[in-house]
Amino acid sequence: MFFPPFLVIFFFLFVFLLFVVFGLVKFGLFAMAFARLGIPPEQLFSLLFLCIIGSMINIPVKRIRLEDEPPPLTLISFFGLRYRPPQWRRPREMVLAVNVGGAVIPTLISLYLLIHAENPIRTLLATGVVTYVIHRIARPIPGLGIATPMFIPPLVAALAALVFNPHWAPPTAYVAGTLGTLIGADLLNLKRIQELKAPVASIGGAGTFDGIFLTGILAVLLSW
Repeated sequence: MFFPPFLVIFFFLFVFLLFVVFGLVKFGLFAMAFARLGIPPEQLFSLLFLCIIGSMINIPVKRIRLEDEPPPLTLISFFGLRYRPPQWRRPREMVLAVNVGGAVIPTLISLYLLIHAENPIRTLLATGVVTYVIHRIARPIPGLGIATPMFIPPLVAALAALVFNPHWAPPTAYVAGTLGTLIGADLLNLKRIQELKAPVASIGGAGTFDGIFLTGILAVLLSW
């Protein structure tokens, strides 16, 4: 399933943000973050590009029958941004999907880091702390998804990494930030999925340049 959730009016905003991101890459900020994860710099742009493109790709895994008639589709405002949900394909049927850029790619990177971790138990403990905190603060927003305050996940992930695994903090922060947010916000709230009243509920989000990926990068920078 392919759908850009943002209105056309925000296209210019994201073009501007894209220039900012590449400016940070040129300056070396993102490159430093990936270097601390053991990812070669030449693979940096490929990963950024895949996550940006992948954030608009959702893999359907299940259809959920809604008990009540869903509300009419309207524009959704969240933290100053306006979203347009995808159209209903079948009445009273929600599609549960997995987002490529927000779930699949960050999970693969996290598993790679976890396999090569110096102390995987400490990394898992940090992930458990992030999962618990994010699960407590995550809230379902009808028509949008499971939402969390933007800066809470990276801050918690960075602190957990510094406390539990200070000698391997950046990779620990990435794993804890991505997996902790994915599990705490999305997977542990699957039982509340019908509260979203949305045509598509995407694990990992459906936003351009997904928040889970950025959470991992910000966590790495904060734990440096």
